Amino acid sequence: MFELSLLCPQDQLETVSDALLALEAQSVSVEDADALTAVEEPLFGEPGMLPTRIGWRHSRIRALFADNALALDAARILATQDFFANCQVAGIAEVPEQDWVRLTQAQFAPVAITPDFWIVPTWHEPPADVRHIIRLDPGLAFGTGTHPTTGMCLRWIADHTQPLGRVLDYGCGSGILAIAAALYGAAAVDALDIDPAAVESASYNAQANGVAIHCGTPGIASGRYQTVLANILATPLKVLAPLLCSRVAPNGYLVLAGILERQADELTEAYAPYLRLKVAAVLDGWVLMTARG
Repeated sequence: MFELSLLCPQDQLETVSDALLALEAQSVSVEDADALTAVEEPLFGEPGMLPTRIGWRHSRIRALFADNALALDAARILATQDFFANCQVAGIAEVPEQDWVRLTQAQFAPVAITPDFWIVPTWHEPPADVRHIIRLDPGLAFGTGTHPTTGMCLRWIADHTQPLGRVLDYGCGSGILAIAAALYGAAAVDALDIDPAAVESASYNAQANGVAIHCGTPGIASGRYQTVLANILATPLKVLAPLLCSRVAPNGYLVLAGILERQADELTEAYAPYLRLKVAAVLDGWVLMTARG
């Protein structure tokens, strides 16, 4: 496998990426050419919404080819195109054969939510003398504890001093929040998702961690809950405002995540007819928002 690396201005990214795929690139990825420098640019987006812009002002395109000849041919052909005038070839390098399973596993180390609460992949030994441990491997469903939104939700559960009572995890993904709630003494937990793969993943992970949670599609929710958790994204959270708020018991808690700092006012406005949201935590550009029923 050989990697062709290109430097490209923002307005040519789509054209060059499409050309690389037409030239038999097996994959094409784009990253900030200024990453890890003082001028690095963060970009955020949500599924179903048009991004504010495509790529970065200075972007690096990495294209993988089956052999060196294909990579060289692609570089030569691109160099003759008018649209490539402001781009440049940064290099071609062989990508060494690797144990991709081991490499992927190496990216997921144990995560400390609190000193007494850790998320630990199955290929790691858990720390000694830790009170709560969730054994969880990355899979098809979102939620391994590494993302700021998941981490903030888990810390809220761990630090919450009142009984969690009956818990609803709406958009459960891997089931990590539901499992944490069960570990921290929830009376009962309903873990819901519209994705069948997520429901299956949550059920499997709950069994692997020795906790009982009720997994299913949103139709299984019933009545009100002392704690309602939803770590999704801002747009669906706004749509779900009346539904989620109707599930919060009197004096219960609503906990929302998947919200960028710049979206906090939008969420506050969307939920104002039902509950008063407030920002409870901020981490790496994301916020955790909570309300009382």
